[in-house]
Amino acid sequence: MHINPYGRDPVGLAVDLVNRPVEGVEDLARRCADVGFVLEREIDPDDFARVRAFLERWTAVVDAADPPERAERLNPLLIEFASAPRLTDHTGDGWHLHYRPEDLPAHRQIAVLVSVGTALHLTGRGMDRLGRCAARGCDRVYADFSRNGRQRYCSPSCGNRDAVRRHRARHRG
Repeated sequence: MHINPYGRDPVGLAVDLVNRPVEGVEDLARRCADVGFVLEREIDPDDFARVRAFLERWTAVVDAADPPERAERLNPLLIEFASAPRLTDHTGDGWHLHYRPEDLPAHRQIAVLVSVGTALHLTGRGMDRLGRCAARGCDRVYADFSRNGRQRYCSPSCGNRDAVRRHRARHRG
């Protein structure tokens, strides 16, 4: 898994795992593979439980009120899971940086990819590029990968529903 400067794949996976909780070990393994995560160890039931606990901590980063609080919540995840970067070509498809030692349990590999990816996303795109959907009744999370940085909804359908609701409210009054 190559972490790009924006952290898109790891952050996108975290958003997906929070919004559509995994149903078991096989589901988690499939969803990691779908985004190109090359895990050195198979996911086991303990990894599954630990990834769910990690995602609760990651969601606190999403819910932070402002950039200093967001950094305050993300930094402990980086300290706990990341290590000094190192060059590797472990999959034979090119040299890239890893922010972890080799041969970690799967849950720690996922946690470091998401933590570092989130840090790269926030510092590269903007500290406000994570959030909760602004649509009434929706509490899904989103990561803003848009060019203009103005995403406020988890999906176009939530944005459209909210626009219709606002339009109808204006015309009723």
